[in-house]
Amino acid sequence: MHDVLRNFIKEFGMLTDEEVNIIVDNANIKSYKKGTLLLREGQVAKECYFVLKGLVREYYIVDGEEKSTNFFTEMEPVNSFTSHTEGKPSRHFLVCSEDCTLTVGNDSLEQEMCRRIPRLEAIIRQEVENNTGKMQDHMANFITSSPEERYTQLMNEKPELLNRVPQHQIASYLGIKPESLSRIRKRMLTAK
Repeated sequence: MHDVLRNFIKEFGMLTDEEVNIIVDNANIKSYKKGTLLLREGQVAKECYFVLKGLVREYYIVDGEEKSTNFFTEMEPVNSFTSHTEGKPSRHFLVCSEDCTLTVGNDSLEQEMCRRIPRLEAIIRQEVENNTGKMQDHMANFITSSPEERYTQLMNEKPELLNRVPQHQIASYLGIKPESLSRIRKRMLTAK
């Protein structure tokens, strides 16, 4: 998995081979079994993750029902920013939906890496800004689109989720009931 991480970091093209090796050599890579809770509602997030292999689901419990709000797959960061940065208890859960291999980071590791590679701080800030922009776009799209449009977007942007995630969790993520998802899928199949 170190090579997977190395190749991903090299894609940025902003770091020397020596700097990439420092990051990879200090990466804390762990394996987790399917069903492992990385963060529970009420806990303060102390760690952040990066998915090398597997799938992590974010969900809330609303009126006793799980509401999926995000799925993180290979080469995506997994963070609970509000909890982590403000020291507030998390309002959501993070669970491994598959067996996962993740990098595990914390404040002290990030500070040490930024001390050893000073320009890393600017790179991290740029990535946080990029991810924040994507989340804003995702939220705006969710609010302004119909369930069928959300499903179409999911098929276009992350089609692998449709085979990796149970349909009731996909429906929850789209903000609909499983029966509605079945109707949407049926309509789309007959429209072809």
